[in-house]
Amino acid sequence: MTTTARQRATDAAIAALVIGVELAGSLAAPRWHGATASRPGTFGIILLVTGGLALLARRRYPGAVLAIVLGATLGAVALGVHFAWLALIVAFFTAVLRGRRLAAIGSLLIGYGASVWNTSAESALLLAAGLITLLSVAELTRAASARAAADRRGREEAAARRASDERLAIARDLHDVVAHSISVINVQSNTALHLMDRQPDRAREALTAIREVSGHALTELGSVLGALRDTAAPLAPAPGVARLDELAARARSAGLAVSLAAEGPARPLPAGVDAAAYRIVQEALTNAVRHSGGHAASVLLRYGDDDLVIEVSDDGGGTVWPGGGRGGAGAAGAAGSGNGLAGMAERARALGGTVDAGPRPGGGFRVLARLPGRSG
Repeated sequence: MTTTARQRATDAAIAALVIGVELAGSLAAPRWHGATASRPGTFGIILLVTGGLALLARRRYPGAVLAIVLGATLGAVALGVHFAWLALIVAFFTAVLRGRRLAAIGSLLIGYGASVWNTSAESALLLAAGLITLLSVAELTRAASARAAADRRGREEAAARRASDERLAIARDLHDVVAHSISVINVQSNTALHLMDRQPDRAREALTAIREVSGHALTELGSVLGALRDTAAPLAPAPGVARLDELAARARSAGLAVSLAAEGPARPLPAGVDAAAYRIVQEALTNAVRHSGGHAASVLLRYGDDDLVIEVSDDGGGTVWPGGGRGGAGAAGAAGSGNGLAGMAERARALGGTVDAGPRPGGGFRVLARLPGRSG
């Protein structure tokens, strides 16, 4: 059942209950009040039923329904019906909850004026106290409903932000996997084409490297895309610093001599930091293969007391990579696609870290990332 159908069914049930209670109470009034009360006439019953049926449209037209129910209630009371206020209370609460507060207060004043006509001061005061209590309860209910709606909207917005962050993370992972693998494949395919006739053994090695790199890429792509399926298990271990040897090997197969080193006592890293460190090194090596024109790169991990510093340097010409500028990652977006250094900076910022990148004074290019090295 849809939400609209449930609301209609609820409104129909409320209208039927109100009509039934008011009719039963009005017909039973002579038994309770003896000779001072008479059974309601036909027109009085019609007014009771009209007020109850009007509640069917209370959600869509709360102000109009309140006016109709108020008129029907006052008419029924004028005809001697003793139990005719329930529909008016329901319509009043609906008007307050739907934001028709002025109409609701106006109905109270009109109903109060009609009810206290030719009555004692004591009855007027009691009725005033009852109506104030009714208004207070309605306002408290409205405030609670507004808070619940705000909390619900907050949860929905938070869920939407989480989904957006997850999509962005998946997009970054896809970029890193594809860019790195395609760069290596491009270099090796050019090598194979160049040496196919003169040095077939070297060409065969290049083709073998292409097969291995493409296989790794397919596995990683399956892992990343598996995150889009709720029940899919990862197809490969999550990337982390423990897999930097594999990353360096793939870069070496593209002709870049990569050295790995670590300073300080190595320790387990939080999962997010571990994955970010891997992706930053991957992107730095990818850019070194594609843009530096150099022959060697070094990767250094420095484990501090509370942070992890990642330094990736190459001996290329120090040219600016796409998405970055000579001012470092902070200039990302000044030129190029913005998917290289900008992606590194986004990963670091998401964890409370920083990335600085640019040409080295002595030549080449350097990426320096600082990430929090402990959880909590």
